[in-house]
Amino acid sequence: LNRKFVEIIAYCIMPTHFHFVFKQLVDEGIKEYIRLISNSYSHYFNTRNDRSGSVFGGRFKAVLVRTDEQLLHVVRYVHLNPYSSYVVRKLNELEEYPFSSLPEYLGKTKEQICNEHLILNLFENIDKYREFVFNQADYQRSLEKIKHLVLD
Repeated sequence: LNRKFVEIIAYCIMPTHFHFVFKQLVDEGIKEYIRLISNSYSHYFNTRNDRSGSVFGGRFKAVLVRTDEQLLHVVRYVHLNPYSSYVVRKLNELEEYPFSSLPEYLGKTKEQICNEHLILNLFENIDKYREFVFNQADYQRSLEKIKHLVLD
């Protein structure tokens, strides 16, 4: 069975969590895709580390994106996550962060994992998308600091 459940729009894998932006192609597609990823990775991790049991804590969280504007902001949030979480210190390091779709969006890699055209078609060119993302970087980082102050 080679059924395509989702199209990947954007992603970012962080040390403690991950973000995906999917376009669901079939009913329950995102749920099924996450289940397959979680089970496959758990099996790999447990085999490699001679252990058993759950690898991921809790259920995945999902947000329904209703508009192009909301989609743009969610993808920007995902692409800025390594910077706002201080996984990378300098903004330009985001362009080389290997566990994010941002380098693919900016033409810095030959990888073709995402359908970045859904986003990039909303901009005049790649530089305009880069500007859109990077112009909010320090603001998002400051919000991240505040969030940790409030939630700790």
